[in-house]
Amino acid sequence: MINFLRCIILISTLVSASVTWAAEPYDELQTEWAKGKYELSGSAQEKFLEQLLSRAEAAKQANPNSAEVFAWSGIVYSTYASVKGGMGALKFAKQAKKDLEKSIDLDSSALQGAASTTLGTLYFKVPGWPVAFGNDKKAQQYLDAALALNPKGIDINYWLAEYAASKKDSAKALQYLATAAAAPARDDRPVADKGRRLEVETLKAQIEAP
Repeated sequence: MINFLRCIILISTLVSASVTWAAEPYDELQTEWAKGKYELSGSAQEKFLEQLLSRAEAAKQANPNSAEVFAWSGIVYSTYASVKGGMGALKFAKQAKKDLEKSIDLDSSALQGAASTTLGTLYFKVPGWPVAFGNDKKAQQYLDAALALNPKGIDINYWLAEYAASKKDSAKALQYLATAAAAPARDDRPVADKGRRLEVETLKAQIEAP
């Protein structure tokens, strides 16, 4: 009986360790991205995110069929491109696009449409042809797809608000911001929630400014 119980405990431990190991690359990218995005600034932020790119590449190699890992790799590349800025950022934006498209191909519903949210944002943020791949029609397409998957999410509503604001549609932007502000807290993402809520408040103030 004792040997049987020991066997059950051993199997449970191994299964638990396996699950933890499988989730580790995705969890690390998510946690470290939030730190780089919201807790650092300037050259320290750029350097930190640049180093995170190598971890994203390792995570993809270890998990070639994980929509979540490819989504987070795309988010990391997209954020780094935004921080880096200038023409030198385009190759990172293009890699972000590639990873996000791969994530959507694997599972478009993964992470409640995070890949579609980020890809849609890229499409309206980067320059259009002939400089880059910016395209408002595709931006709207991907953002709408993400909204359908997560209508009350803070991230998708924030980016839709920014997109609407870029089109001078203040009324629609404020509607999205209200939804974003009311979004439920994510227990596993306190740093990201805090940072995004500040962005929501900042954009709202900018739109309402006389």
